[in-house]
Amino acid sequence: MQLALTILKSDWRPDYIVGLTRGGLTPGVLLSHLLAVPMHTLKVQLRDDDQDCEMNCWMPEDVCEGKNILIVDDINDTGETLAWIRSDWSKSVFQGDMDYHWHKRVRVAVLVNNLASKESVDFHIDEVNKAEDDCWIVFPWEK
Repeated sequence: MQLALTILKSDWRPDYIVGLTRGGLTPGVLLSHLLAVPMHTLKVQLRDDDQDCEMNCWMPEDVCEGKNILIVDDINDTGETLAWIRSDWSKSVFQGDMDYHWHKRVRVAVLVNNLASKESVDFHIDEVNKAEDDCWIVFPWEK
């Protein structure tokens, strides 16, 4: 998988992967196997005003204890999901040191990165610009 190779070529290694439900589970499991690191899940669903999210305090606590976390999703679309995670973790554990901990210990990997997103990612395979072409991407496991 190209995403695993990109991560391996970097100088950063995750202690575990957090696959975001639902879109990040398939690539998260694959990366977990390919990188030989354990995987956990986090539910963050913000689409269509259905804000159904869970808070996992142990994840940001692990970051404060020096563990590296790789967050995996299928697409970085609007950036709302990543913004929600940053906000949630900032309130629950980081308390003012969010940027330091996030940039030092947390990385984000997606299959497709929307260049018009409000949030950036560290690893991706493909890019789209939804400001120019508002396309809908269907991944193989969604068919």
